[in-house]
Amino acid sequence: MVSAAHAAHDVEVTAESLQEECARLQIQKQALERELAAVVAHLSSVQRALGALETLMRAPATASQSHAPTPVARKAGLSTAEAVDTATVSVPPARRPRGNDGEPPAEFDAGADGTKKYGKLTEQIMEYFASVGDADVRARDVAAALGRDSDSGSINAVRSTLDRLVGGSRIQRAGRGLYRARRS
Repeated sequence: MVSAAHAAHDVEVTAESLQEECARLQIQKQALERELAAVVAHLSSVQRALGALETLMRAPATASQSHAPTPVARKAGLSTAEAVDTATVSVPPARRPRGNDGEPPAEFDAGADGTKKYGKLTEQIMEYFASVGDADVRARDVAAALGRDSDSGSINAVRSTLDRLVGGSRIQRAGRGLYRARRS
């Protein structure tokens, strides 16, 4: 016969083992939920891109194009006839970003020759860094100095531009969330 003390010890060991297994499974569940969320987000972006490509496939065909389906049409499962049929649907013109006043933001202004001038924000940021010298600054401070701290979208535009400038070695990252002018 098994003693009561030995049975109680076995139950205690089993309970501890199950608690450890439960904690491990909770961690695994959280990791899988995060992975699923990432997959769902990626699937959504791929579906949006595919939708945009399908819209492009439906653009009016020019006389110089052949009537063979494009590689995108083939991947979408369209036959030659379907690809030709969808080529007659018109596509709405691309929309330019608009500011709060309904006008295009300053970085989208057209120059005197009618061409678009991009990069005004980049120029402003580089001028700002030239004026602050060797100081470490936060993206929010740069946005405030440029008058672009009115909403999170404007601040994020500054952050994105700062990250592109870091990638292009025009400024350097001084720490987490800190930027500084590139030393010559």
